[in-house]
Amino acid sequence: MLAIPGGDIVLRDEGAKRNWEVEVRPFLLAPHPVTRELYSVVQGAAPASSAGSRTPVTEVCWIEAVRFCNLLSQETGLSPCYSIGDDPDGQDVVCDWEADGYRLPTEAEWEYACRAGSSGDRYGELDEIAWYRGNSDGMVHDVAAKVPNAWGLHDMIGNVWEWCWDVYDPRVYGPYRVFRGGGWQDHPRGCRASSRRKSHPTLRIDDLGFRLARTR
Repeated sequence: MLAIPGGDIVLRDEGAKRNWEVEVRPFLLAPHPVTRELYSVVQGAAPASSAGSRTPVTEVCWIEAVRFCNLLSQETGLSPCYSIGDDPDGQDVVCDWEADGYRLPTEAEWEYACRAGSSGDRYGELDEIAWYRGNSDGMVHDVAAKVPNAWGLHDMIGNVWEWCWDVYDPRVYGPYRVFRGGGWQDHPRGCRASSRRKSHPTLRIDDLGFRLARTR
């Protein structure tokens, strides 16, 4: 886990043409998405795939990702962050932000860490930092094979989208959760630090994974 300093980030919803500023406290973030290897060790198995063990785990829904965070916390002697009920929409999941265990990043934490002090669409040249439609050959790739950002984080852009904690817009989309970063089959427009997408927390798809965070 890498130490991310605190600071401020301005988020933008391009659909609603709305900006909002968020203060980000110092936190810890994994240098790359959770791999199939790690997921298998903790869960006993990863979702069926022909992809290699060092590729990001995919076909994992938001609810499964938060359950994984709790299980990994318990296995490593940390305090689980999540209280999880039985609501199929995940609306009864509560996060203890002071717990020292693993959790999903907020989308403010995610974009702040992705930018690593940069202000453009991306933290580097797309072909150098990301697997996307133009260079992925139609498949997911091993983590950390591309150039990291200034804070040592790999694959923040491209390879797989990453689940975040946040509900996208409950007034319009109900329980839909945010995911960020672009994936191996996306065009360049989808592979930007500010790109936001959303779906139901039970969505499982082959270009969507997650990355671990911890509160400092």
